[in-house]
Order: sequence, then structure tokens, then C-alpha cells
Amino acid sequence: MKKLSATVIVVNEEKKIGPCLQSLKRVADEIIVVDSLSTDNTKAVCLAHGVTFIEQPFLGYIEQKNFALGKTSHIHVLSLDADEALSDELIESILREKEKGFPADGYTMNRYNFYCGQWVRHGTYYPDRKLRLLDVNKGKWAGQNPHDKIIMQKGVSIIHLKGDLLHHTYQSEEEHRHQQDRFSTIAAKAMYDQGIPSYSYKIWLNSIAAFIKGYVIKLGFLDGKAGFNIAWYTALHSYWKYKKLARLYREKQQPHAE
Repeated sequence: MKKLSATVIVVNEEKKIGPCLQSLKRVADEIIVVDSLSTDNTKAVCLAHGVTFIEQPFLGYIEQKNFALGKTSHIHVLSLDADEALSDELIESILREKEKGFPADGYTMNRYNFYCGQWVRHGTYYPDRKLRLLDVNKGKWAGQNPHDKIIMQKGVSIIHLKGDLLHHTYQSEEEHRHQQDRFSTIAAKAMYDQGIPSYSYKIWLNSIAAFIKGYVIKLGFLDGKAGFNIAWYTALHSYWKYKKLARLYREKQQPHAE
């Protein structure tokens, strides 16, 4: 049986990290927590679960998660966020693969989101498939901050696991709006740094497309008000992102005051 490492990056997660670590202890031989200098009780909570606790100033979502991967002792790594936990069925699926020696290079799983007091089964929030278990020699965290994702090398084998990754997401609409505003700022800066051009038509076109995809095509309307809000704030994130990208280019073109 091959051993499994688990990684979590955190900052001020004392209220959420417990269930995450409790579920990881059922499958992982070591748990690496990388903390971005929390000021609450996160460290004490983590140490009570017997994890390896590393303090590292925040490098960026992608960079911080790859930093965590580099601190693991085993080739196979399961990477979660602090507000996620493994369902019982997913735990059993991982343990079966572990007993077989992890025959695949990567493993995907469905993420089941708890949003504003209800579990969401449609729209962009379910099945919300994520690749979170991998051979670290075959993949790494990539994407565009803050929307990180694991990218595997070409030609690798991927297996989809039964069970859900339980994600306790936003507790209120205001929290969701605030996070989308913050994430759109990060995304716009990442796009600007990568030289991605700003097109005015994308401000509206991409926003409308995002809403239609989540609310209509992926049946978000079946989740009632929650489905509408998720589609709305996803569209708002797109609108803000491209508006902020355009602003960054305008600011670059403005002459500096003498």
C-alpha cells in the first residue's frame, strides 16, 4: 500500500479547518498545512490534529499550493481547501485506490457546494468536478489566480472517484458579493501581468454568457433563489474582471504627473 500526503493552505480558518482535517486523517499518512500568517486560533486547531504546520507569507493561490506540494514526503498527494471535507463515500473510494497502490496518475471527484444554507445540485456548482489527488511527478497547480487548478502532463491516466468533496462555501449573499469583488481584482491583475488584451465587448458578452450558462444551460434555476444568485454573482465577477482589466490598461496609458 502506497502512502498518501495531504495539503491544505490556510489563513484565519479556525472555524472551518476542523472538519477538513478530521476527514483527511482517515485517508492521509501526513497532513501539511501551510499558513499565511494567521492571526486567529488556526495554528492551535491545526496542531491539535497532529499536522505538520508551516508558516509562509502568502505567495499567491497557485504559488502557495505548489509550495505546499513541495513540502510533502510522499508521491501521491490530496490537496483540499480549508472549507472542504471528504464525504464518507469519497473516503472509501480513496482508500480503495490507496490499497491498489494508486494505479492512476490523477483522480477527479465531484464537489458538492453548500451555499447560503442549502446544498446546490445544479448550475456551475454541481457536479463541479475537480482534480485533487495526483502523482506530484505528473502534475502541478496552475491556471490563473485566483482560479487555480491542477494541470497534469499529457498522456497521464485519470480516474473519477465516487463520492463528493463537501464544500461549505458562502454563508450570505454579501459574503459572496465581497469575494467576487476581491477575486475579480486578483484576476484582472493576473490577466494584465500576462499581457491579455482588454476588449470592451467582453465586458458585457462574457457576463451575459456566464449567466446563461449557469442559470439556463446547466439548470441553475432548479435551485431556486440560490441558483439565481450563483449565476448572477458569477456574471458579476466576469463584468468586474474585464472592467478592472480595462482600467489597468487606461492607467498605464495615462502620462505620469511631473
